[in-house]
Amino acid sequence: MVNIRSTVNIRLLIKLAFFFSIVLIADILTKYLTQYYISADPYYHFGYPYGGVPIFENWMGIEFSIVHATNRGMAWGLLSSMPHLLLMARIVLIIGMIVYLCKAKLAFKMQLPLVIIIAGALGNVVDAAFYGHVIDMFKFVFWGYHFPVFNFADSAIFCGVSFLFIQSFFERNHE
Repeated sequence: MVNIRSTVNIRLLIKLAFFFSIVLIADILTKYLTQYYISADPYYHFGYPYGGVPIFENWMGIEFSIVHATNRGMAWGLLSSMPHLLLMARIVLIIGMIVYLCKAKLAFKMQLPLVIIIAGALGNVVDAAFYGHVIDMFKFVFWGYHFPVFNFADSAIFCGVSFLFIQSFFERNHE
């Protein structure tokens, strides 16, 4: 006899593993393509002021390009002088999130953002472990302000955290 509860858990695990895999593979693939096809030298592409590949220029004052940038620290290069400490802290945080995800009785709508955050964090840990730095590629310029360059993993982490914040906000308002 098949236990319905275990079937539901297996389906949930498959869904979470699917989203985890999509985020991690997309992150690794975009970084690989950036590493091997876009020069890290900002002056390599003479026709574009930031190097890299322009996606759109001056669209309502916004510019977007794919560049090859490296970051030895975390956001905005913080803790770049302590790469081993930062790597260990990232690993501990990932393990802590995985333990929380496994132990807490969370609904899928709360598990999914955690899985996306974990996948993004793991993508950056893979970079730091293999390359000694994180590869960033998305560069935006908003009306002359150069936003810090980021990658797919950073976007996944941001989206996961934002979704958790929004979920917790609506949960509190419905109580």
